[in-house]
Amino acid sequence: MRLQDQTAIVTGAANNIGRAIARCFAAEGANVLIADIQDEAGEAVAASIRSDGGEASFFHADVGTDAGNREMVAAGVERYGGVTILVNNAHWERRGSIEELSEEDWDASFDVLLKAPFLASKYAVPHMRAAGGGAILNLTSVHGFQVSPGYPTYETAKAALIQLTKQMALDLGGDGIRVNAIAPGAIPSDEMRAENADDPIWHERNILWNVLPTVGRAEDIAQGALYLCSAEARFVTGHTLLIDGGFLLGFKGLGGTRVQEFLQRHPELLEYDLSRPLGPAAHIRGKDAAEQ
Repeated sequence: MRLQDQTAIVTGAANNIGRAIARCFAAEGANVLIADIQDEAGEAVAASIRSDGGEASFFHADVGTDAGNREMVAAGVERYGGVTILVNNAHWERRGSIEELSEEDWDASFDVLLKAPFLASKYAVPHMRAAGGGAILNLTSVHGFQVSPGYPTYETAKAALIQLTKQMALDLGGDGIRVNAIAPGAIPSDEMRAENADDPIWHERNILWNVLPTVGRAEDIAQGALYLCSAEARFVTGHTLLIDGGFLLGFKGLGGTRVQEFLQRHPELLEYDLSRPLGPAAHIRGKDAAEQ
């Protein structure tokens, strides 16, 4: 097993990408602390891992606060004897233009998207150093490299997290602590997939900007996380791994052509909904566009 005898803390692990990473790490032998504010969903993830023969437990952690991160890391140490892997995945944002967002919206988003990785890493690093090394993984986004309407807090925080990843890698490398990031593209949740399983237009909309003609899965991100947190990536640090189906390659050129062709095939969708800025595909009327 690739993570045997390791202890991993995964924040935002009650759903979607965090849940997939927690399950993947546990299947590879890691003890996993599921950290989230969604108690029922988080407990369910931990229980499902244990029922599959892995080791996991849930901890209620508000990672937007100093105390929440300090107590989360302490829980991992108390339950499993240390922390060698940290996955910073928790998410909170409010969308809208800078005129529409309040100062409270900005602060709350940055508390979770940027300050939380800083604080969680701050408290985990001494334990990794004591263990002779470790791995920190920050979940950023393709939105850290490009902009779309209504994402000022999210895109700014994700771009900053890419830079923080490199800074931490530089500062912590001498202690054998590797710091990397993953920038996912559009990754619909399992629940969203199930809801739209019989809707071919939903599928078509969600691959418009991808070079690869497929919709991303949380498991795709989990496999990248497994590589970056395992010994197989022993010589990799300061790197941001794009797992986006070629989204950034096709966003400006290929994506525009495909949108035009898509609307020609589906003229009934030509009415735009500007009240729901959910990403590049969001202004085409229909069901929820995938998160990126």
